Amino acid sequence: MVNNSQADWIHLDIMDGLFVPNISFGFPVIEYVRKTAEKPLDVHLMIVDPDRYLTRFRDAGAAVLTVQYEACTHLNRTVSVIREHGMKAGVALNPHTPVSLLQNILPYIDMVLIMTVNPGFGGQAFIPAVLPKIERIRAMIDESGCEIDLEVDGGIKVGTARQVVRAGADVLVAGNAVFAAGDYAGAIQKLRADAGGNA
Repeated sequence: MVNNSQADWIHLDIMDGLFVPNISFGFPVIEYVRKTAEKPLDVHLMIVDPDRYLTRFRDAGAAVLTVQYEACTHLNRTVSVIREHGMKAGVALNPHTPVSLLQNILPYIDMVLIMTVNPGFGGQAFIPAVLPKIERIRAMIDESGCEIDLEVDGGIKVGTARQVVRAGADVLVAGNAVFAAGDYAGAIQKLRADAGGNA
């Protein structure tokens, strides 16, 4: 059903029970999804020490690989390896992490992911206080002149989709708003309409 929808990517959250208090799934599931999916896999690592697994995520089929800023000791090295492996490199920030910390890494990445909930569980309420943060990182990206997607994840549904796009997002991640609906394609279409057709 997602293959037949207007979704551009399939977003996979990888959780290890350490960086976040939840566990999702590993390489066998990603590999199976890759065989079935007709859309690129956008893989978000919510794990400690992601460097140990970058090659394995590439081999499993990730097209975009996003790491958490808070989990990376040597962020520049991590994103460089992701790109060397032929994937797009993303960096995610938790709601409390200042966007100013990304200033020097922007030339080396392809995407910034702003979390509008505390990562680890689906179905959480959108944190409106993050909207100014989205505006700030949008301005930073535009001023940098770099080609970087601004992705937002957490509490995205009809209503919040419009808000984050107005704040500067161009990629939206929706979980419950899509998968709790019986009609995935219809739910995605409504989200895109709410976003003004811009996401």
